[in-house]
Amino acid sequence: MSTITSAAPAENAVAGVSLYRAIWRWHFFAGLLVIPFMLNLAITGSLYLFKNEINESVFAYRYGVVASGQPLAPEKLAEIATAAVPGAAVTSYKDPATPERSAIVTMSGHAGSTLVFIDPYKGKVLDTVGSTEEFNYVVKRIHSLALFGGLPNKLIEIAGGFAMVLVVTGIYLWWPRRQTGGIVTVRGTPARRVFWRDLHAVTGAFAGLLIFFLAITGMPWSGYWGSNVQAWLGSHGLGYPTQLWDDVPKSEKVTQDILPSVGWTVEQAPVPLSDIVSARSKKPIGLNKAVEIAKAAGLTPGFDLAMPSGETGVYSAAIYPDDLAKERTIHIDQYSGKPLVDISYGQYPVFGKAIEWGINVHQGREFGRANQFLMLATCLAIILSCATGLVMWWKRRPSGRVGVPPLPPRRSVYFGLWVIAAVFALAFPLTGLAILLMIAVDQAIIRTIPPLRRAFA
Repeated sequence: MSTITSAAPAENAVAGVSLYRAIWRWHFFAGLLVIPFMLNLAITGSLYLFKNEINESVFAYRYGVVASGQPLAPEKLAEIATAAVPGAAVTSYKDPATPERSAIVTMSGHAGSTLVFIDPYKGKVLDTVGSTEEFNYVVKRIHSLALFGGLPNKLIEIAGGFAMVLVVTGIYLWWPRRQTGGIVTVRGTPARRVFWRDLHAVTGAFAGLLIFFLAITGMPWSGYWGSNVQAWLGSHGLGYPTQLWDDVPKSEKVTQDILPSVGWTVEQAPVPLSDIVSARSKKPIGLNKAVEIAKAAGLTPGFDLAMPSGETGVYSAAIYPDDLAKERTIHIDQYSGKPLVDISYGQYPVFGKAIEWGINVHQGREFGRANQFLMLATCLAIILSCATGLVMWWKRRPSGRVGVPPLPPRRSVYFGLWVIAAVFALAFPLTGLAILLMIAVDQAIIRTIPPLRRAFA
């Protein structure tokens, strides 16, 4: 009996060590693979948090004006923009967000899309820049790696999923197990590995939930998961209220195609059509009247207004402000001036509201400066975690070897990890498949090929 009793704790100890080593090994591989992507996300994300401040300082020459008298009419500003970019057509007009901000007219031609910044009081062109060359647009595209094509964008989606895995596995590894140091304090000096281990662990423990939050709220923009979730929510009326389009003729275009800035929830909402009968009997209301209608409807300053595309097109106005309660999209018949679809944040179903709120916090816009600096601190924590992880690994790495954490004594522990990875794959397919591949490579290749087994020991 005593032999059986004493064997049980030993068995449990071996099982515990096996699980710890398997998760440590998983954490190591995931971290090593995604460090470059996480650094990119943290650095570009930090910049994008302060896009307004960057515009108002670095690019003040194009965004800032001195308020003096009555501003020129939108149609006059559109004429000035047309003269500044010959051969191009006006596609959208951005209402100045404040009396001290410039108006922006987007022109589209053979050379692509151009932003024309105009002093709305003097009618002076302050600057012209290709829409794909505008600083914050470039930062955003680098952030998602979409600037480099579809495959890199999928990789950043996988990295976002791995970030969630790193947080969960990291907290498991950090969780106190009778040790007294390295929980909330950092031991040793920078010359010792334990210093970097503790700094890495404590940083992750304190910032882990926020890093997880950034990862999961960034997923709506991802090329695969985000697009599919957006389409599914839209088709089931869970993202935006589809019934608003029931009695309205719809075009093949979606809102994202025509407006430069619009809420994620309505990006894929269809753009309605103007009354074709009126197209033969009435004249278009014009840009001035469309802007008046948008303002009268309650859109706050700073909204974008897209021009109609063809005789059945509509004027589409949208405001995407820091205050979610004021988020609004209106499609206006270009002949009658009648709003065909008018949708606000308050009308979104619960899923749409939740995702929009998460995105707003992610971008540091929901609760002012505190939100900005909280997200900045999280980005800095990501950078610190990456740096300490690399230093810790380098100090631990044996000469001539990768220095992978030791294999678990029992292979059976991997069964549970396979199940967890399979479940994760159902929620986040690309990341889940990458995790399954990572485990398979570790199990089927690294373990069975002697040179690799030695190198990854």
